[in-house]
Amino acid sequence: MGAGELVPGQLLPPMRELATRLGVNPNTVAAAYRTLRERGVIETAGRRGSRVRPRPATTGREYIRVEVPEGVRDLADGNPDPALLPPLAAAFAAAAEQGDREPVLYGAGPVEPELARIARADLDADGVPDGPVAVTFGSLDAIERVLAVHLKPGDAVAVEDPGWGSVLDLVPALGLRTVPVGVDDEGPLPEDVRRALEAGARALIVTDRAQNPTGAVVGAERGRALRAVLGQHPETLLIEDDHGYRIVDRPLHPLAGVTRSWAFVRSVAKAYGPDLRLAVLTGDAATLDRVRGRQRLGPGWVSRLVQRAVVRLWADGAVDAPAVAAAYGRRRDALIRALARRGVQARGASGMNVWIRVPDETGAVARLLHAGWAVAPGARFRMSAPQGIRITVSTLTEEEIEEVADAVASAVGGPGVAGGYV
Repeated sequence: MGAGELVPGQLLPPMRELATRLGVNPNTVAAAYRTLRERGVIETAGRRGSRVRPRPATTGREYIRVEVPEGVRDLADGNPDPALLPPLAAAFAAAAEQGDREPVLYGAGPVEPELARIARADLDADGVPDGPVAVTFGSLDAIERVLAVHLKPGDAVAVEDPGWGSVLDLVPALGLRTVPVGVDDEGPLPEDVRRALEAGARALIVTDRAQNPTGAVVGAERGRALRAVLGQHPETLLIEDDHGYRIVDRPLHPLAGVTRSWAFVRSVAKAYGPDLRLAVLTGDAATLDRVRGRQRLGPGWVSRLVQRAVVRLWADGAVDAPAVAAAYGRRRDALIRALARRGVQARGASGMNVWIRVPDETGAVARLLHAGWAVAPGARFRMSAPQGIRITVSTLTEEEIEEVADAVASAVGGPGVAGGYV
């Protein structure tokens, strides 16, 4: 397989047949198949036999990116606007002074008490069910830890399609199987979720707001529909990602509380700065106990110095959330309107990205790059969803929006070509 002699989807010989061919004990072949299955290289479907998985266990979507030459405007990176991030020096100075007075040593609690209090108050206000609080190194770290303590290799996880490329990489890297779920402007499609869970998916990952790459937001009606589906599958592990915290002006409609096992993660990266590497995680008591126990055997804890700095940022109101959300909203909506005037439909209900369906994403990306604009190819974010491109609007100026819209309309082939949604 490593040499590429077996192609994705190829049926492997029955274990007894292969054992005879190789002159080894059938138990040896069974053990080898089991190892390959646990590592996500092959999948087994009962009497139908074992096949090479259609994708390698680690797909490396982060490497599906555009190299941005000098002089080309980068609209592909997915970063927040540095001008909208708060200054960090004072917060870290205050945290360092506190650390000098109250040094954190081995054996100290992993969560800054004031951070837990403030975070839990915000979660309560947003209707997230009560639960203990943990701190992780960002959203992806939290999602990985929750999946790892609940699932075993070969289990299926329902994921948004298109969705966050890092999650689409993470799931198979853990030896798990991805099951795509369609997304519209209101979030995951309930019927797709129902089909995935009825087919045996053991977990569902949902982005509540500012979904990457489409900007979808789970509204009240969609939330009720999804909770109804989850209520019929109470053993499902539900993971919610609210990475759009404090950059979105749309209310949260959490799904948690319907299933026995759930986790809700809230990152500070987009509003306060990606390099803080901090997210707050809550969930049911059993899940959080497992996550914290495993965390103690690894990194131990997220720096209390960083946690104290985030507390200071929150307490000082360092981020004017309505103003930040409005700034991103103006840029996003202006680009969507400009594209619509040129006959190109685009999506972006919240957050800092706009998603555009295109007939040929490779060609569109290349033509836009030639025109001076780097955008993200849709292959980073999709499995079976139609082709598309993602444009990050976080640093777009008013003067640039019409130019970008002209370039996109030209790159995708003119009015009507990129119409329609997932």
